[in-house]
Amino acid sequence: MNNIYLLMALTLLASISPLLTFAYLWQIKEWRIDRLKEHIRAEGFFRQFFGLIRPALLVIFIPLAFTNMREWHLHILIILSILSCVQIMMHRQPKPVWTMKALSLVLGSIFITIAISASIILYSGNLNLLAILPYVQTITLVISWMLFFPMDRLLKIQILKKASKIRGMHPNLTVVGITGSAGKTTTKELLKHLLSDKNMMATPEHTNSEIGVARWIKSTLSKNETPEILIVEMGAYRPKEIAKLCYIAKPTIGVLTTIGKQHLALFGSQEALCNAKAELIESLPESGHAYINVDNELCNSVKNRTKGALTTIGTGGHSDLEAYEIEETGTGINFRVSNMFYKVPIHGTHNVTNVLLAIAVAKDLGMDEHEIARKLLSFKVPSRTFYVSVKKGVTVLNDTHNASPSSFRAAIAWAHNQNAEEKILITNGLMELGQLQDSIHTKLGSMASDKFSRVIFLSKRNAKNFQKGFNKPVEIYNKEIKSVPEKSLLVCIGRMSNKTINSILPK
Repeated sequence: MNNIYLLMALTLLASISPLLTFAYLWQIKEWRIDRLKEHIRAEGFFRQFFGLIRPALLVIFIPLAFTNMREWHLHILIILSILSCVQIMMHRQPKPVWTMKALSLVLGSIFITIAISASIILYSGNLNLLAILPYVQTITLVISWMLFFPMDRLLKIQILKKASKIRGMHPNLTVVGITGSAGKTTTKELLKHLLSDKNMMATPEHTNSEIGVARWIKSTLSKNETPEILIVEMGAYRPKEIAKLCYIAKPTIGVLTTIGKQHLALFGSQEALCNAKAELIESLPESGHAYINVDNELCNSVKNRTKGALTTIGTGGHSDLEAYEIEETGTGINFRVSNMFYKVPIHGTHNVTNVLLAIAVAKDLGMDEHEIARKLLSFKVPSRTFYVSVKKGVTVLNDTHNASPSSFRAAIAWAHNQNAEEKILITNGLMELGQLQDSIHTKLGSMASDKFSRVIFLSKRNAKNFQKGFNKPVEIYNKEIKSVPEKSLLVCIGRMSNKTINSILPK
C-alpha cells in the first residue's frame, strides 16, 4: 500500500510543473480555445509545453522499456519530480494568477491525474504508463476545462444579465466605451486623468473582456455612492463580443481609436475585424455621441454607422478637432488645437490622436480647454504602454502591455528620431495575425533595418521572418546574451517580463 501512495505522489509531483506551465499560458489567453489554438499554430506545440529536458528524458528511457531494466518508470518519475521541485524552489516555475477559475481548473486536472494514476496502479499491469502522465497535462487540463465549462457558461450568463440589469437601474449614468486595435488603454488613462476631479471611475488594468467588465460594473454600481461617469475599455477577439460588452455597459459615448490587424487570425478577415470594432458606435443611442480617429482609414470608413452625434479627430486637416504643429521633445509631445497649445508628457507622435480623443470627450463633458491643457501636463504614462525611462544608464522604451503592428511601427519610427550611441530592439514578436503573421514580421524587419544595430528575439518562429526584412542576423535570447551598453537605447516590444528586460541591462 505504501508503494501505491509513493507512486501516486511521485506521478503527481512530476506532473505539477508542466501543468502549471500550461495553466499559466492558457490563462494569458483568457482560457479561450481559439486563442490557444492560434498560439500553438504560430509558436508550435512541443517546446511550448514540454521544453527540452523532459522530452530528452523520454527519448532516453523509453528504449529501456524494451530491455531488461526494471521499473524504468520509477527512475523517470523521480527525475521529473526533482525537476519540478528545483523549478519551484528557484522561482523559475511559471504559474497562473490564482483566480477561482484557475484554482478550480488546476485542482480538477490534479484530481484527474490522481484518478488515472490510481487506475493504472490498481488495474493495469503496466506501471510504465505512469511515466507518460506528466507529458499529458495539457490533456488533463483541457478535460478539466470541459467538465467545468457548462457551469462556467451558466455562471457567466448570470453575471452578464445581472450586470446589465444593475446598469439599467442608472439611466442617467454617462458611460464612455473605448475600443480599437491599439491605443485603448492609453486613451482610457488619458481620459481618466482629465476627469479625475469628477465623480468618475474607469476599468482597472487588464479589465476589458465581457466577464471582467460585467463583474466590475456589478461591483461599482452596487455601492452606496455610485459614480456619475464610467469609462469602460472594450476588447474583443471575435465578432459580437463588443456588442455583448455594450449590452452590459450600455455606453452613451463611444470612442474608436484605430482599426488595424491585431487578432486578425481570430476575426478571420479585415472586414470582420472592422465590423466588430464598429459594434460600439452602432450600439450608441440616438442621444449618444461617437468620437472617431479619422486619420485611420478603416475608422473613417465606419464613422457614419452611428445614430447619434459624431465628432472626428485627426491630424490631416479633415476633422472636427485637428492637431497642428506636432512636435516631439525629450519630455513628450507638443501640438496646437485651434489657438490652444498642449504639452503632454507622453512619447510617440502616434499618441497625438489618442490625446485628441481624450480632449474631445473631456470638453463635451464640461471641461474647459485651459483646464484640460493644465491637467495634461501632469499625466503619467502607464508603466508598460510606450513608457520611457532610464535604467542603469540605458534609455528604455517599454511597450510590452499589448503590442500591435501599428504600435510596433510607431516604436521603430520613434527610435529612429532618438539620439543614442547604440540602438537595440528586443521583442517577442506579434501574435494572432493569421496568414499575415510572416509577411508583417518581414515588413517590420525591413522598416527596422537601418534603425537598430542589434535585434534580440524571444521567439525563433517570428525571428526568421523578421530577419528576412532586417537583412542582418538577429539574436535569439538566452541567459548568456550580451548586455546592452550604457548610453544606448533599448526598445522593448511585445509580451515580456521586467526580469527579461533587466537581464540584458548593464551589470
